[in-house]
Amino acid sequence: MPVSDSIDREGVAAEDAPADSLPINELFYSLQGEGTLAGVPSVFVRTSGCNLRCWFCDSYHTSWEPTHAWQDIDEILATVESYDNADHVVLTGGEPLLHEASVDLLEALDERGYHTTVETNGTIYRDAPIDLASISPKLESSTPTPERDPKGEGEWEARHERDRIDLEALARLIEDDAFQLKFVVTDESDMPEILALLEDLREVAAVPIRDTDVLLMPEGATRDRLEDTRARVAQLAMDHGFRYTPRLHVDLWNDAPET
Repeated sequence: MPVSDSIDREGVAAEDAPADSLPINELFYSLQGEGTLAGVPSVFVRTSGCNLRCWFCDSYHTSWEPTHAWQDIDEILATVESYDNADHVVLTGGEPLLHEASVDLLEALDERGYHTTVETNGTIYRDAPIDLASISPKLESSTPTPERDPKGEGEWEARHERDRIDLEALARLIEDDAFQLKFVVTDESDMPEILALLEDLREVAAVPIRDTDVLLMPEGATRDRLEDTRARVAQLAMDHGFRYTPRLHVDLWNDAPET
């Protein structure tokens, strides 16, 4: 399982965990693989737990089968600070903003001068210091229908479809922080929904959303799958005037954990 070797897995239930702790699935040093900061050396703090269930989730052990160990904020900070070459921290998941203690961690990182990126599905807003909100709204194509559900049960279909878009939370995240809107795209069939969502967001958000704030990222958690999707997604980015973002970590390390 992709749990950092440095984590002491204690199996503590959520209700028994300390208030200032987070369920950590991975904590590691690598290159940011996606978005406008792709290639930047970064420390990744990956929390476990998600309020959605994308069928193609590339962090399966934070969502479909959550795996984690509870670590308090001081422990997390000590590990982050042990990586001398990184001043950029990526808080990711799962959905890291599920957890109230994420705010405490972001505040502590801000006090120490770290640049923070938060990878979020955009359904939860929290008042926290975030240098870059990397918002990935989930499209209809992410819904785990019984045919696509990796567990073959389909029990998440209705809940995921109901909760995957929250315009109010999206607008607040966009208004409060520097942001990028990062859409996982398979093909042209995803574009009408992206364009409609952007139109809705531009109506409710109090700040402009430029086409250059919109990133199209090819769907695929393995090199073989990216080989199928990257060229057509790159063409879609050019056709619509959006940015294309690679999945650099997949190109470099395929689907290896802690990358």
